[in-house]
Amino acid sequence: MEVKTSLLDNMIGVGDMVLLEPLSEDSFIENLRKRFDHNEIYTYIGSVVISMNPYRSLPIFTPEKVEEYRNRNFYELSPHIYALADEAYRSLRDQDKDQCILITGESGAGKTEASKLVMSYVAAVCGKGQEVNKVKEQLLQSNPVLEAFGNAKTVRNDNSSRFGKYMDIEFDFKGDPLGGVISNYLLEKSRVVKQPRGERNFHIFYQLLSGASDDTLKKLKLDRDYSKYNYLSLDSAVVNGLDDAANFRTVKNAMQIVGFMEDEVQSVLELVAAVLKLGDIEFKPESRCNGSDESRIKDKNDLKEMCELLGIEQSVLERAFSYRTVEARLEKVSTTLNVAQAYYARDALAKNLYSRLFSWLVTRINESIKAQTKARHKVMGVLDIYGFEIFEDRDNSFEQFIINYCNEKLQQIFIELTLREEQEEYVREGIEWTNIEYFNNAIICDLIENHQNGILAMLDEECLRPGTVTDETFLDKLNTICAEHQHFESRLSKNSKFLTDHSLPHNCFRIQHYAGKVLYRVEGFVDKNNDLLYRDLSQAMYKANHSLIKQLFPEGNPGKVNLKRPPTAGFQFRASVGTLMKNLQTKNPNYIRCIKPNDKKASHIFTDSLVCHQVRYLGLMENVRVRRAGYAFRQAYEPCLERYKMLCKRTWPHWRGPAREGVEVLMADLPVPAEEFSFGRSKIFIRNPRTLFFLEERRRQCLQDLATLIQKIYRGWKCRSHFLLLKKSQIVVAAWYRRYAQEKKYQKIKSATTVVQSYTRGWQARKLLRELKYQKRCEEAVTTISAFWHGTQVRREYRKFFRANAGKKIYDFTIQRIMQKYFLGLKSTMPSMSPIDKSWPARPYRFLDGVHRELPRIFHLWRCKKYRSQFTEEKKAVYEEKLEASEIFKDKKALYPSSVSQPFKGDYLEISTNPKYQKLNSAVDEKVLLADVVNKINRANGKGTARIFLLTKKSVVLADQKTGQVKASVPLPDLASVSVSTQSDGFFALRLKEGSASAVKGDFLLSSEHLIEIITKLHRTGATAADSKQLNVDISDEFLVQFKHDKVCVKFIQGAPKNGNSVSCKRKNNRLLEVSVPTTA
Repeated sequence: MEVKTSLLDNMIGVGDMVLLEPLSEDSFIENLRKRFDHNEIYTYIGSVVISMNPYRSLPIFTPEKVEEYRNRNFYELSPHIYALADEAYRSLRDQDKDQCILITGESGAGKTEASKLVMSYVAAVCGKGQEVNKVKEQLLQSNPVLEAFGNAKTVRNDNSSRFGKYMDIEFDFKGDPLGGVISNYLLEKSRVVKQPRGERNFHIFYQLLSGASDDTLKKLKLDRDYSKYNYLSLDSAVVNGLDDAANFRTVKNAMQIVGFMEDEVQSVLELVAAVLKLGDIEFKPESRCNGSDESRIKDKNDLKEMCELLGIEQSVLERAFSYRTVEARLEKVSTTLNVAQAYYARDALAKNLYSRLFSWLVTRINESIKAQTKARHKVMGVLDIYGFEIFEDRDNSFEQFIINYCNEKLQQIFIELTLREEQEEYVREGIEWTNIEYFNNAIICDLIENHQNGILAMLDEECLRPGTVTDETFLDKLNTICAEHQHFESRLSKNSKFLTDHSLPHNCFRIQHYAGKVLYRVEGFVDKNNDLLYRDLSQAMYKANHSLIKQLFPEGNPGKVNLKRPPTAGFQFRASVGTLMKNLQTKNPNYIRCIKPNDKKASHIFTDSLVCHQVRYLGLMENVRVRRAGYAFRQAYEPCLERYKMLCKRTWPHWRGPAREGVEVLMADLPVPAEEFSFGRSKIFIRNPRTLFFLEERRRQCLQDLATLIQKIYRGWKCRSHFLLLKKSQIVVAAWYRRYAQEKKYQKIKSATTVVQSYTRGWQARKLLRELKYQKRCEEAVTTISAFWHGTQVRREYRKFFRANAGKKIYDFTIQRIMQKYFLGLKSTMPSMSPIDKSWPARPYRFLDGVHRELPRIFHLWRCKKYRSQFTEEKKAVYEEKLEASEIFKDKKALYPSSVSQPFKGDYLEISTNPKYQKLNSAVDEKVLLADVVNKINRANGKGTARIFLLTKKSVVLADQKTGQVKASVPLPDLASVSVSTQSDGFFALRLKEGSASAVKGDFLLSSEHLIEIITKLHRTGATAADSKQLNVDISDEFLVQFKHDKVCVKFIQGAPKNGNSVSCKRKNNRLLEVSVPTTA
């Protein structure tokens, strides 16, 4: 059986603030601190999750944790964001209820990370499959893209979302994701042109400059140096812990996964680069003849590069920065812009360009991740939106005003939905509902959004009215209309005590929000609400050849000119918030309230004042009071009975009836007043936390008693088991000991018997030995006596003969023994059978000199005969050629020693098998004895031409190496002699007989790497063909060669190595060819 734990088990502090006792702001903060110090960053307020940002990684988001919280009751385990995500997902899947998860908190509190954790949990627990996984991956990968373009580093958060995001994730009936729709709210586009000190522009600018390749930056006309761009702040350009280059690669990969095409990604990067270039455009004043000032661009290079990126004519955009055209019905008026107006127009274009690009990205992502089927979908919405903002160190402006308005609306719907949920549960369980008093912030929302007298309506009215409109006139209107409102204060309103309140300047007003008072400076309210972009700039953008620009500025189309004023920023945001509220009211809400523990973004630091401030403006104390106004704790009957059944003897250890009856019996048996609890249809409701703590204390005492009883029974069982084990062990030990003792006794007896036997056998053996020794001595004595007697008789008989020939016999015997020993010694010291082994054992005596000289000669002749008997006919022919080469060249030609170890191969070209030489082989009738490539020396310049040299039994053939065509064929009888040098070159001359048919063109001067083999084979074959004496080989360093009608002297000299130690031949004059042979070391 699975053992389930509870929220109340091993609780640090109080896991659910509803159970906090006593309830005060100090105890609330102290409980958060205690849990934060023990790494418990999640706490409940009923079904609301409070999330503290730990500013470090904790091991509570692992896949094991996902499985631990999967399909578990909300209060079954310790507080965790996974519990809320699982509850929302199961309600959507099993009960067909659309869900929404509202994540709020100020910047740096961890809202973005919380939304990622919710989405990753839902992705982990829903179904699997190729299509499902693709949808999940696209939904998750949309986050890096939107973070790059919509997040920035602020003083409070290194990855602060500067826009509000609401994502509807759509599921099918099985609970598998089908797609999603993203809505974005109020991108902080003013950050594009100006950032407060210590903050950065949007991430994508720094990621592009850090992570893009050099080729990409060159195409975008950008440089990696941040300082070259006016729109990028330098004091916080590099952020510790943020790798902009790696994040850029992540963003590009995410865009590819979401479904962006390559050209779309390039277009987006071009627009980002254009925004950077736009910030570098600067203006200078120029006076006109009528006395008015107009602006001119200082350096047009940045303008030119920007126009090239966007495909806009430079003159068109330049004019749009210098002039403004106002159209009224049929009349057009063109006015010049001064420098301040030109800078305003430039910044307005940059903000609009980036804002519209961001909206286009959201639309493009929605196209990729939207559900493909049109069937009814279940929806889970995740709202990640800016928290309440109150800046103490700098002025709160228009952005903070509408952000706080959005949070007022969220607080309103939070109270309404929380009370509605409480009322629905009470009605569902049959519990009587009592009205709960609480602060209704609808009066504050009405102050801001009322269509007639609301602040936003008056701001729109002031922006649209003719005449001079300033922030001061807007404040005057507020003082006139809102002076009586109890939540509005200014220097002139009746609610302010301006005589004593010096914190309220003249150009400011103060609103009493649900989270506290906020002071707003009216400077910039009118301009930011107007959010005007001059029509000239819109039309210039529309004329661009860039496909994406035309989509972003449709109002610039001259054919669709709309003279109607565009809606203001406040009007658009109010409409978006209204749509969002209607959407949220159709769904079951789930809340995550994010709190940051300190302003230093450091772990283990808990600042009480900062946390208290956030607790107040998040309305958490109000939330606890609303939750505790009725019943503080409720629990289903089954887990309640399972947890507290040990408190009653009738329910312990097992209750056999229905769970509700068991709980009723249990509560009746306990001293708890009846008004402290009520029984619903499926749950028991406990009014006061003290009652719950009383039950927990009684349960703890019972568990201690049960633990004592279990320990007692266990110890008794353990002791009895130990005694029985000892008893059994004693019997076994005794049996083994008795066996051991008998074995030892037997071994002693056996050893003693063996010793007695050994002594007896020894005595018998020694007695027998003495008898045998005595008998042997007797036999030896008889033999000795007999030998001496026979010796005496023999010496007497032969004494006379020994004295006459003793010397000669001894000498002959000695010589015979020495010769015998010498020959037997040769048998083991005989040299090897190799004919070249000249070793021989040394002679031991001088009288053996003759034998010692003759024996090596005889052995060598016999050894050579044995060696020759092993030769085949082919090997005999090879050795005969080697022998003949030795006779011709030994000690005459320097090249000869290196050729001794090289075998004579003959056919180096494999002419009979190589298809390349098939034609040449068929042209030669006789068997080819030698085939090689030689160089034929040209007498004109001394350079060589490759020729194929063939030697047959009857002739010498020279053929072209490439074509195989026969160039010359010389019969062997026409050869007179062969001339070679004494050096290590491969040159040789074939000298022909005068008057022969082959001598018409003269002698042949050739060069070959196989000179020794060619001359040897010519020498042998020439003599056979001519049937006369052998061919003459002339070895000399200077000889004459006949070239047609001239004789040329070929002279060989030794020179320094050149051209890689090769032999070189040069023509000196008409009668001399000089061959330079490198000297060898």
